[in-house]
Amino acid sequence: MDDLFGMEAARGWESDEQFGSIVIRRLGPGFWLAAAWIVFIVTAAALAPWLPIADPNETGVGGRMEAPGWSNWFGTDNNGRDMFARTIWGARVSLVVGFMSILLGIFVGGTLGMISGYFRGMVDRVISFVVFVLLAYPGLVLALLIVGLAGQTLPIVATTLGILAIAPIARLSRATTLAYAEREFVAASRVLGATDQRIMVHELLPNVLIPMGALTLLGMAITIVAEGGLAFLGLSVEEGFSWGKMIVLGSAPRTLREGPWVAMFPIGAMFVTVLSLNYAGDRLREYFDVREIGIGQS
Repeated sequence: MDDLFGMEAARGWESDEQFGSIVIRRLGPGFWLAAAWIVFIVTAAALAPWLPIADPNETGVGGRMEAPGWSNWFGTDNNGRDMFARTIWGARVSLVVGFMSILLGIFVGGTLGMISGYFRGMVDRVISFVVFVLLAYPGLVLALLIVGLAGQTLPIVATTLGILAIAPIARLSRATTLAYAEREFVAASRVLGATDQRIMVHELLPNVLIPMGALTLLGMAITIVAEGGLAFLGLSVEEGFSWGKMIVLGSAPRTLREGPWVAMFPIGAMFVTVLSLNYAGDRLREYFDVREIGIGQS
């Protein structure tokens, strides 16, 4: 991931600078470029109803497909609808699904992982068994089952992808909790009479949230792509449209031959967004990585 956005592997820009035993970490220009795109696309999606762009559902004159030009920056689809406006509006569904699903996965999976890693014993075995079952069950089959039975509304699609995210997030949360549960500050809290709830909230949660925060961006990228996969199976949201549904619309052989821009612009928007989320999440994970220095180290 460090090779993206400017080839940082060449070390034209250094992300870390070391002075003696003090390491000063820098996020680097690649991170800020990725963050700028994320802020731009989120802002554009949130303000889409008030932006001076065409109605995404309004067909053009004659309802025919037109190439990109001054009047239609991204061209029009096979119904004459403005692709620039539809790309902006499609971001609303894709980003909401990504955010809601990973938020559910982190809340449920993170909580289960902390409980499992802190209490251990029978609690750990039961939760670990549930996590292993979720990991063993084919995710696509589970998504098809839930969406097929519960419906194709936005909350259902987001919840389905959130359920698929619970197991891997729970494993990360459990591993992080195990790493800190026997540390000195936790033992000191027990000696001072702190309850388990207080230790988990005040001592362990801040340390678990560090990797979880970086995972939020990485998870959003994965769920946005997953929603696109559901769209190809006809199981994405029924009302409205997302990048995935737009790509499906433009993937017909005739449309690809006569108007490749119908699929290429939503693909490009999804690609840059997923790439930015992955890169920003990876840089944040490295930035907040805690490295210990021995007491006797000079």
